[in-house]
Amino acid sequence: MCSPFRIILALALLVFSYSSGLADDGANQKKPNVVILLADDLGYEDVGCYGGPVKTPTIDSLASDGTRFQQFYSGCAVCSPSRATLITGRHHIRTGVYSWISDEGQKSHLLEREVTLAEILKKAGYSTAHVGKWHLGLPTSKHDKPTPKDHGFDHWFATWNNAEPSHRNPETFIRNGEPVGKLEGYSCQLVVDEAIDWLEGRGGNEAPFFLNVWFHEPHAPIAAPDEIVEDYGKLKDRAAIYSGTIDNTDRAIKRLLTKLDEMGAPEDTIIVYASDNGSYRDDRTGGLRGHKGLNWDGGIRVPGIFHWPGKIKSNLVIQQPAGLVDVLPTLCDLVGVDQPEGVHLDGMSLAPLLLGTKKELDRKQPLFWHLQKSRPVVAMRSGNYSLVADPDYELSTNNMFKEAWIPAIKKGRYTNYQLFDLEADPKQTTNIAKENPALVEKLKNQLLEINDSIMMDGKDWHTE
Repeated sequence: MCSPFRIILALALLVFSYSSGLADDGANQKKPNVVILLADDLGYEDVGCYGGPVKTPTIDSLASDGTRFQQFYSGCAVCSPSRATLITGRHHIRTGVYSWISDEGQKSHLLEREVTLAEILKKAGYSTAHVGKWHLGLPTSKHDKPTPKDHGFDHWFATWNNAEPSHRNPETFIRNGEPVGKLEGYSCQLVVDEAIDWLEGRGGNEAPFFLNVWFHEPHAPIAAPDEIVEDYGKLKDRAAIYSGTIDNTDRAIKRLLTKLDEMGAPEDTIIVYASDNGSYRDDRTGGLRGHKGLNWDGGIRVPGIFHWPGKIKSNLVIQQPAGLVDVLPTLCDLVGVDQPEGVHLDGMSLAPLLLGTKKELDRKQPLFWHLQKSRPVVAMRSGNYSLVADPDYELSTNNMFKEAWIPAIKKGRYTNYQLFDLEADPKQTTNIAKENPALVEKLKNQLLEINDSIMMDGKDWHTE
């Protein structure tokens, strides 16, 4: 007979072996793929699931099979800074990007010191690719700047800014540092062609992948196939062409999703869909105040959809405010990798909301926007309240940012504070600052604290 001691020892060894096996299985489990789909200048009320007039069945299916944020915000009211915020989880001024970048005329670019989502995932064993618009700085004959490769992407196919001369037959794409020349087709479809080619070229590579797909549509100069434009109006109607570019993008996304399904179960891939800023068309902002380039909600509210079948809740609409600044920490949590060590993130993880473990999150730092060309120049979202203000210094509001302005921006303060209750007044029509002086003072102090932290990190391209 076995002694009681030997029986207990055998049971303990069995339990230890089983639990170790579980740990090994978890450690060896393949991480999910990650795909980010980013539109360019797409308004809050453009796509179907947000009440828009464009037929977008593919995007709508991502929302119905996933989670949609009703109050989702861009990183900035214009292109480059919003993209910097998305890929770093940090306010764009911290990353060296103050406004939209002109590579020939500015030194500005996304700083190499910044830790991007691509670098985080690559370190965790992911293959990485960027396809589409970049607009975070590319080298020119005048300025030596990093490329997407220097920010963690194994493969890149990009334009410095727009698809030119338009979305049709663009001539501005660069692949891994080499200009491609004129291509035939429409930008969104060409971008998806490149994404599919890259996926197919991975062959038997079993590593998870991060595919960053940044479309040009519906940013001007616009173009779309006639047969699509006709569904929305006359062929020369700018509104109809605008809608056609979005419809065409939805069709391109369908092709990409079909390829992903062919490669494996949809449960293996997290998909995020959003836009870099609000629309330049006032009729596509959902009646919100302002448009692209302005720190009113019409310029910074965008779609926000997260899709991961079997993990992220389906057919869920979340009212809590969130934004592109939250994407990096959210994806780190969802795929199970550490957030960058020693880096201040201005965003927070939305994973508890997406996975259904919490119904509401306590945001430690309010959402904050700064854009020199905008009036108001700053905005902050805290709970249901929006606080905006103008600069107390005089600089031009020209579209082209001048790096000589940076010292004044970093030292500047604000005036003409206005307060809006977005729950009662989502269109920001009624300033309630005079009726709520204590609340204004509290929020003003929060705004200035965030502002000072950001400006302290901001690089002065003017002096360097």
